[in-house]
Amino acid sequence: MAAVMTYEEILRSLIGFDTVSAHSNKALIDFIESYLAGFDISCNIAPNDEGTKADLIATIGPMVEGGIVLSGHTDVVPVEGQDWHTDPFEMTKKDCKLYGRGACDMKGFIAVALSLLPEFLARDLKVPLHLVFSYDEELGCLGAPTLIARMCKDVPSPQAAIIGEPTSMKLVNAHKGVALFETTVTGRPGHSSQTHMGVNAISFAATCIHYLGEIAEELKVNGTIDERFEPPYSTISPGTIVGGTALNIIAEECKFVWDCRGILSADGEFALRKMEEYCRDTLIPKMRETTPEPDIVTTTKVLAPPLEASDDNPAEALVRQLTGQNQAGVVSFAAEAGLFQEAGVPSVICGPGSIDQAHRPDEYVELSQLKECEDFLRQLADWAVG
Repeated sequence: MAAVMTYEEILRSLIGFDTVSAHSNKALIDFIESYLAGFDISCNIAPNDEGTKADLIATIGPMVEGGIVLSGHTDVVPVEGQDWHTDPFEMTKKDCKLYGRGACDMKGFIAVALSLLPEFLARDLKVPLHLVFSYDEELGCLGAPTLIARMCKDVPSPQAAIIGEPTSMKLVNAHKGVALFETTVTGRPGHSSQTHMGVNAISFAATCIHYLGEIAEELKVNGTIDERFEPPYSTISPGTIVGGTALNIIAEECKFVWDCRGILSADGEFALRKMEEYCRDTLIPKMRETTPEPDIVTTTKVLAPPLEASDDNPAEALVRQLTGQNQAGVVSFAAEAGLFQEAGVPSVICGPGSIDQAHRPDEYVELSQLKECEDFLRQLADWAVG
């Protein structure tokens, strides 16, 4: 039997692993696997294609249908350029707060779930609790699709998933999705003094970006409105742009990345379709008036669906029953809950800490939030027994 660790001790260990999305998370996964093995719990672990990262599935209790998924992502956002007053990868305790990268987003939730292993195992669970930990969530939920597909194949059908993103332990039944696109504009180079002989990719990229504003306005005026969100409509935002080689050369190529944060899955598809139609029917013919090679191509880089509220969500009903909360909120950030829902697993978000602290310097989680999460998971165990 492994030495029992408190959630504070486990969180200290988890924060100590630099699992920024650009780095490997395997050392953290190895730590969790070793800790679980100390309680004779086996893990279903799978690497990414490059073998640099891994995800994890572990089941506590009987392998029967109707279990509850407790899900979290193990990667964190970078710390470069942020003014931290403590070492971001060494947990610091001060004023009833635990500081460190990932403290609230979302290693705190994982730490609490792991700390309760001895209690879970001591109970006569009638339905299982499934620990499901992913990678690359911060890059657009890239790791979750294969993880969820494997879970659905290897684990008896769960009845609900609780994703422990930071919501101050408030029930959330909807989040926006994110569709991330990269548009590549290919022009024709030449000397900048002879603009009539070339096709400037930067100029046409600027026209594309201006048109994105028109699509965004259409979503705002004619799209789905949900006043619970802030803002209450789907949005479009250009994020990065790079193009050209020199001041005196007509730019041959320009690339820009843009996203659609949609209330509905169809919103991202709508934005892409409008963009491609405009380029095909209006811009590309104009670009090819003097030469045939210019083009505009948009590729989909990320497609994470929203979590859409429904009148019959077993996950929401369960969390309401356990917490006594009589209403559910929404969050505008994307999460993996929509992917679980898409796979047929009813889902909600409920976890310790505030999103106001996530991704910022001096990220922290309040000890009171971890205690509230602990109490909630104990109630969940009581339910799984009864």
